[in-house]
Amino acid sequence: MAAINDFINKQVGAAAGKVNIPEDLKEKVLGGMSNSIFGSLTQTVAMPGGVDQIKDLLTGKADAAKSPITGLAGNIFASDVLSKLNLGATGDKLKALIPGIMGKLGGILTDKDGDGDVDINDIILTLKGGSGNLLETAKSILGGFFKK
Repeated sequence: MAAINDFINKQVGAAAGKVNIPEDLKEKVLGGMSNSIFGSLTQTVAMPGGVDQIKDLLTGKADAAKSPITGLAGNIFASDVLSKLNLGATGDKLKALIPGIMGKLGGILTDKDGDGDVDINDIILTLKGGSGNLLETAKSILGGFFKK
């Protein structure tokens, strides 16, 4: 779970850096946004057709702005974070960042083995390119999705 969370945290930090977040709330906001995005992925994988939705998002086949996963991330963020912090227009700006952040996830999976589709071999090859410890990275990402 750490590898995908690290990637999401990095994207959240980069995007939210453009919004003036009160310093005393910054950690809650950034952590809440990251958790909302990761939560939308973990909830989606458990739904019928969810794995395909995630694959479409991560390959860039699905438009992140129109993806139900993105909508779910925004709803989680609004209900779990924004509703408790009373950030007003700043909260709206932060929620509006989620489609762009989700868009950064598009294309992280590609057909690396050249067989015309994205499958477990492609996931492994993608992970190998991004980590010195392939097995641990695979366990962290796939285990996070399947809660193992």
